[in-house]
Amino acid sequence: MANNGFDFTPGAQVPLLGSAGQTAATHALASAAYRDSPVADLLKANSEWHKSDVKKGKFSLFEPNLGEAFSRAVQVRMLGGARKALIQSFGTEPQAVVEHCLAATRIRKERDSRLTAVMAAFGLLFLPGLLLWLGVFQLRRTIAGAQNKRAGALGTLLLVAIGLLAVIFLVRLPFGGFWAYYVRGMIVAPVVGWVLAKRICESTAKDMRARWTNLLDGGGIGAKVPEAVPGSPGETSREQLRQGLEKLTAEQQSNAVFYAGPKGILGMGTRWGSWQLAEELVSKEAGKEINQFRSYDVIRAIHDKLKLLERGPLNSGGFPTPSVKHWIVAPVGENAGEVSRPDGQDVDTFQVKNHEIQRICNHQQFGGGNRHYLGVQFTLWDGQLVITMMITVTVLHETLRVEVTGHALGPVHSLFTTKPKPKTVTVAKTVRFWETVDRQLPLVEAPEVVRLAVRAPFTWYPPLLDFLGGKLVLPEPFGLRHAWAEKPWRHRFMADDAMRAATPVLRVTHAAAMKVLEENGVDTERFGNRSMVVSAFVQDPTPRTADLYDA
Repeated sequence: MANNGFDFTPGAQVPLLGSAGQTAATHALASAAYRDSPVADLLKANSEWHKSDVKKGKFSLFEPNLGEAFSRAVQVRMLGGARKALIQSFGTEPQAVVEHCLAATRIRKERDSRLTAVMAAFGLLFLPGLLLWLGVFQLRRTIAGAQNKRAGALGTLLLVAIGLLAVIFLVRLPFGGFWAYYVRGMIVAPVVGWVLAKRICESTAKDMRARWTNLLDGGGIGAKVPEAVPGSPGETSREQLRQGLEKLTAEQQSNAVFYAGPKGILGMGTRWGSWQLAEELVSKEAGKEINQFRSYDVIRAIHDKLKLLERGPLNSGGFPTPSVKHWIVAPVGENAGEVSRPDGQDVDTFQVKNHEIQRICNHQQFGGGNRHYLGVQFTLWDGQLVITMMITVTVLHETLRVEVTGHALGPVHSLFTTKPKPKTVTVAKTVRFWETVDRQLPLVEAPEVVRLAVRAPFTWYPPLLDFLGGKLVLPEPFGLRHAWAEKPWRHRFMADDAMRAATPVLRVTHAAAMKVLEENGVDTERFGNRSMVVSAFVQDPTPRTADLYDA
């Protein structure tokens, strides 16, 4: 298959981060890899069409937090050897997000290696005591799992009671000798190991939170992925990872997209507006036929005009440089669980070749098959808003139709733009008790230290951790950007930008089409009148759900 035949150049290459100008959405998504909040928080970011889920494991003590689950799910989905096709992430650089997931995983592995050594020294040698303490924490976690204050208090009281019993047991044992010392060590050693593990977890938590904050502040510490840079021909795992990143970038540049009914074009957002210019092709001179031309001739003229959108008669800022691109749009079901990209001799590294684009544009205008659209795309608000205007030209019998549709992809969910909050508690001063002061709390609490220490020895085989603690289930068909995007209409300026782009694009499109018609001897009077009517309709300031038909 053409897609699988991507020419991966051998040798060590350093993966490149995302380009400038699209960093806000990229960094917001990447920050999820470093977060330490509950994984259930990610479900709050579910959109109307795309819903992630959490698959529960066997033991709550092994369950991952948001950063662990997000990093694991994104790596498997976007770099897996037998992965399904991905949806393009417009306005972001998915490779940069994946690199941060890899970097966060590497930091956690380094922490888990030290925790595993602590577990071996203070847990494995005193296994009965370790299992006893883990049973207590699991019981407390299960009791508190109902999110009930009384249940949580009962779990804490149970932990304190068992601790007191352990102290009493240490003071007076019914037997002596070696086993007496071993039993005492069995109770004390896991506690000592917990203290050491807490120091390790605390230092890593500070590092992760610093990276989380720096990303949302505009960059800061970059992702380091040395495992993606092969040092010798024999390092097959590094080479496979490098190829996976190269394939991800190539698929991001694909010119094939998918229309999923009311969900709109996947990755571009729902269709909020549609304007059509359709009139009969009549010769300008009576008794004389018009010159033969094709739909692609009109599209090519529109393409050249749209390239000049950034130029205007006034020095008013205006449009940034747009991305004008030919798209092949394939229809998929509204609830399709996966998509498949075009392949064969007409496709090269996920790109439909130019001759096939022209054939689809000129001949696949009615009935089954893919369709051709010319898209002009604006990436605004530092990648948080993606406006795409799609133009298609069809000729059926003697009627030429030029259709312009508007798609808008809003900002990533606000969950991804929240910074870490310091863990503090407000307490009264000792002497001046009428005054209060904020006291800094540890970043990693006691139950969290136990959870991390228990998970650490299983890091070498992540599927086992998925089985024991559960995992994040990503929405399909998956794309990083559209999976957690909000609607732009809640942001006044973003909504204004989306609707303001429609009128200039529509008029440039009509002007270019009219010029081709005049050059080929077509009477453009009725086209001109119809264009004025459509231009009046586009003044309507209300976005609509154009893909939901009341029928």
